[in-house]
Formats: sequence, structure tokens, C-alpha cells
Amino acid sequence: MGTFVQRGIVKDFFVNFRMQLVENLEDFYKRKFDWIPDNLKNEIGHFNIFNLETYAGKNARPIPYKRRDFYKIMLVKGSGTVHYADKVLEVQKQALSFSNPHIPYKWESTENIWGGVYCIFDRHFFKDFGSVDRYEVFQPQGEHIFELSDIQLVEVEKIFDTMIKEIQSDYAHKYDVLRNLVYELIHYAMKIQPVQNRIVKSPSASTRIASLFMELLERQFPVDEDHRQINLRTASDFAQQLNVHVNHLNRAVKEHTQKTTTSIIKERILKESKLLLRKSHWDIAEIAYALDFKEPTHFSNFIKKHLQVSPTQFRNN
Repeated sequence: MGTFVQRGIVKDFFVNFRMQLVENLEDFYKRKFDWIPDNLKNEIGHFNIFNLETYAGKNARPIPYKRRDFYKIMLVKGSGTVHYADKVLEVQKQALSFSNPHIPYKWESTENIWGGVYCIFDRHFFKDFGSVDRYEVFQPQGEHIFELSDIQLVEVEKIFDTMIKEIQSDYAHKYDVLRNLVYELIHYAMKIQPVQNRIVKSPSASTRIASLFMELLERQFPVDEDHRQINLRTASDFAQQLNVHVNHLNRAVKEHTQKTTTSIIKERILKESKLLLRKSHWDIAEIAYALDFKEPTHFSNFIKKHLQVSPTQFRNN
């Protein structure tokens, strides 16, 4: 059956690759503050709030284009450019933004941001308290940036001010209050008109979409004991994650790879199939499940079609 030496090398490479693409709360605190809070993991989930002033203007730090595994609601004072999926949005004066674990994003021209405030929280923070994912501001196809008038700015600042006072209080149920304030921000944004007129296509949008597709595809691998199943199998799955129409994704991928989205996905799954058959001790059914085949026979047919042998024959060769 062979050893896991080669697989270990591959695993190390892709684990590092995934870490560069996905930022968790621990990564966030290390990058931003060079410390990790003691209560980062607890039974109620994590919530915190910060001012932007320290890291705005001339002190602005580059923000990597990444997907985060936590939620963030941010009030930005000043102008800047936001990239997410195939969209580029220019904030003129001040805005309320919502980011989620589904879509990578990046702010540019942060030197023009002079202040603001933001809160972060993980999925567990709302366990048994409803699902924030059901609201449009946190859905892949929803609006995430809302430019504010001066009057709206004052109203949103009041909500954040209440958050700051609450988190600093000794009230036993303050996190319930903070959850309600998060919902208040969500509903406030959904009641105002998003700045659709300032959303423009990036000149390199198709290039970025093709690149993001490849990143999402590779992020699912390697399949191993710590990462036992892939979740994205079709062009539609990837399009939904990238917040683009599937036809747009297919055109971008075809333009930059000369291959179809479906063929690239199949090639990557075939590559992982061969590696698992040769290097792992999993049985055929386990490998089929890990690669999201509904039935082991579907996996066997897939291998026979592309390798002209059965999975067992390939493994024993």
C-alpha cells in the first residue's frame, strides 16, 4: 500500500496553502494585535469590538485578500475600495460593511480611512439564538456594503457605542444584549438602499474569478483524517461560493485555462483519487464518500472511465 511520506509532503504544502487563504480568529488576533485572548474559545462563542482609529490613516496596515472563518460588521469613516468576488465597490465617504465566512474580500486605499469601529464574532456565538446566515447581508448573493448619509452615520455610531458600553459592563447577560445589537445592525442595513450604482466590474474581474476558483478548488485538498470530505463538486457550487453567476464563472475559467470548469474539477478529483488509492488505507467506499460520490459504484465508474481499470486494480498495480 505504500507509506504516507509523499502524502505528508503534499499535505504540508496544501495545509500551508489553506492557511494563507483562510484566516481564523487566532490568526486575526496574531496579525492585528500580536496576542490571543484567553476567552477565544468558550461555551458561548466569541464576540469582540474594536476601534479602527489605531490602524487607520497613516497607520493603516495592508489587509490580505482572504476568506475569514468569522463574521465582521464594520463602520468605516473615509473612502476606500472593497474587492469581493467579481465586484469592486468604491466607498466615497462612510459605509457599513458585512463580511462572512463564505466570501474572501479585501479593502484597498485604507490610508484614506480615518476612523470607525467594528465587531467580530464566530458562528458559535449565535448557537441557539437564530442564524445570521439567513439574512441577505451575510448571504453570498446579498449586498454587503451600505454607504451611509451623515444622519445614518450618527444612528449607526449609537448602536456601536452601546455595544462598547455593554461589553465593558458587568451585566450577567450582556452577550444576549450584544446579540440583539448585532441583529439591530443587520436590520438597519437591510432597510437602506445599497450603493449599487458604485459597484463596477474590475478590469481584471475574469482573471480574479478564475484565480479564486482555483484557490477554492485547491483549498478542499488534501483529503485526510483532518479534512475528510470535500464540499464543492460542481461549477454551480463554486459559483455560489464566489457570488457570481455560473455562466460568468465558466466563461472566466475557459478564457484563462482553455478548459471547462467541470473538466478542471474532474481532473483535480481524479488526482486526489489516485493519491488516496495508492497512499491511504481507506477502503473504496470511504474514498468515494470523502470525494463526495453518492455511491461507491459512482466512484468506481468514474475511475474506470478515466483510468480504464477499477479502483481495486489501480490500487494493486
